[in-house]
Amino acid sequence: QLDLMESGGGLVQPGGSLRLSCTSPRETLENYALGWFRQAPGKEREGVSCIEINGDTTNYEDSVKGRFIISRDDVRNTFYLQMNSLKPEDTAVYYCAAGSYCADYIPVAVQWGRGTPVTVSS
Repeated sequence: QLDLMESGGGLVQPGGSLRLSCTSPRETLENYALGWFRQAPGKEREGVSCIEINGDTTNYEDSVKGRFIISRDDVRNTFYLQMNSLKPEDTAVYYCAAGSYCADYIPVAVQWGRGTPVTVSS
């Protein structure tokens, strides 16, 4: 078990930015495809973004394209989701995940983090 741990969530005004981080204290992440999901109140969990093992391929759900950037730092054993131009509809609990590969913007066969809340509101 990776025991993934997210950080960086919080309250931000519309148009603002946040950077989420995720790491594992137990195992290297370099052999995993890494990604982010989110679950808004009353809705199902949805994929947001995925980055392949080599780091060269990144994919995004349509509503976050051009605003969110996923990246990985295998030296620090951490990956990130930079979220810019945030909108109220981005409000959700964000979960990091590590899996075998990316199916477009969704990592497959994942282990989950516990989630970090993001609230976009004025």
